[in-house]
Amino acid sequence: MNKAQTLKELQASNYEVLPIKEEVRRNLIQKLRDKEELFPGILGYDETVIPQIINALLAKQDMILLGLRGQAKTRLVRSLVNLLDEWTPIISGSEVMDNPFAPISYHGRNILNQRGGDTPIEWVHRSERYSEKLATPDVTIADLIGDIDPLKAAAERLHYSHEGAIHFGIAPRTNRGIFAINELPDLQPRIQVGLFNILEERDIQIRGFKVRIPLDALMVFTANPEDYTNRGNIITPLKDRIASQIITHYPLDIDNAIAITQQEAWINRWGSEEGLVIPYYFKEIIEQIAIEARNSDWVDQKSGVSARLSTSAMETLISNAERRAIACGDVIIAPRITDLAAVITSITGKVELVFEGEEEGITTVAKALIGRAVKTIFRKYFPDPLAKVKRPNGQNAPAERTDYDDILAWFASGNSLALTDTMSFDAYTHELSRVPKLKEFSAKHISIPEADRFSLASAMEFVLEGLHQHSKIAKAEAFGTPAVSYGDMIGSIFAGDFDVDEDEEGFEEDL
Repeated sequence: MNKAQTLKELQASNYEVLPIKEEVRRNLIQKLRDKEELFPGILGYDETVIPQIINALLAKQDMILLGLRGQAKTRLVRSLVNLLDEWTPIISGSEVMDNPFAPISYHGRNILNQRGGDTPIEWVHRSERYSEKLATPDVTIADLIGDIDPLKAAAERLHYSHEGAIHFGIAPRTNRGIFAINELPDLQPRIQVGLFNILEERDIQIRGFKVRIPLDALMVFTANPEDYTNRGNIITPLKDRIASQIITHYPLDIDNAIAITQQEAWINRWGSEEGLVIPYYFKEIIEQIAIEARNSDWVDQKSGVSARLSTSAMETLISNAERRAIACGDVIIAPRITDLAAVITSITGKVELVFEGEEEGITTVAKALIGRAVKTIFRKYFPDPLAKVKRPNGQNAPAERTDYDDILAWFASGNSLALTDTMSFDAYTHELSRVPKLKEFSAKHISIPEADRFSLASAMEFVLEGLHQHSKIAKAEAFGTPAVSYGDMIGSIFAGDFDVDEDEEGFEEDL
């Protein structure tokens, strides 16, 4: 389209400038009618958060998104810019994106009075009509609203109470746009007071002078629920002026969580995904680690467990497998259960512990979370090793055999096996194949293509780790290395060959 370059041309085109909330409402309605995706890349909110956002925008309301960290609040807010017109006319050179038909600044009114229909017009892209400010204790009124600029006043010989002497803050510079403040409660109370007029009267006041400038802005905030609801973190009058309060959440099911991680994690390492083999249960284990953390009494639930934990953990898991593939000259990146030990580094920085968790130590907590995740997902694929065994001919009759008997009997005979995360694939499969019936048992319960030997080998180790998590076999970890050994649980206790920490096992059960 040919864009008008002067006010006269803009008037001749019959262009209509709508208030920002009317503009957003109009474009939203059109997108809804056209069945367009409103928030690309936002998963798991279609039935919960997004309908509430739509309601607020249709009602032309300012809003606040309340949620723990890693719940896509900022991404949601930034996506709102797609509801603006792609291009919007302003008076050329305006600091506050003056409406050509009704300028609010001294500059805009002055140039309109001087040039009339020849007032120059420039077009701004919708991306320039979005501003964002992270609330920190050092934010000032001058940052948000503005202040008198002594240098500007001196240069133009203006009185300090003159509009032309104002240096505008970020809020007025987002006139006719969307202004977002992240972590709202972190603003000092006296700074929060400065937002009153923007939200209610739709204007700004600079210091004590009679300067009132009407603003046209859609205000959006984000906050942690704990900070927002605690008395003193946000002043009540400001809370009252925010029309819509929307609660975000973590993924409601594991499939949504996996889809989010697949979208966010860097998985494509060697130019394509063809050289990467990740069984689906690995994706479930990674998500289950975050779920276990969100339900753990040792983790501070008020701060939340970000979805970034799963993203980071998946990337680290793949990286550990990639490091091995490079060292061994393999062309396939195939994660193993032993690689989960590397994921600890992605957990320790993503969870905050309560006092009891601090006493145990972050590494112990991380290992316990991984163990609980493996145990939970194991039960989705394999029979419960702790299930009561049927005795068909009465209590004194021998119990029926289970699929685990041959595997457990091999360990009970004094056998053990050792694995490291640096073993070549051939050495890895050879060691696992020493356990009788392990390969057949794994293939029976996890559907794996016959040619996929990498997934089958990982599934075999998955069985051993699952049995360990159910206290059926013991596991020893070499201090300072990723090497592990599996052996008989009962025999190891008496022989002392394996470390069996009763306190740690109890700790894991408490998690």
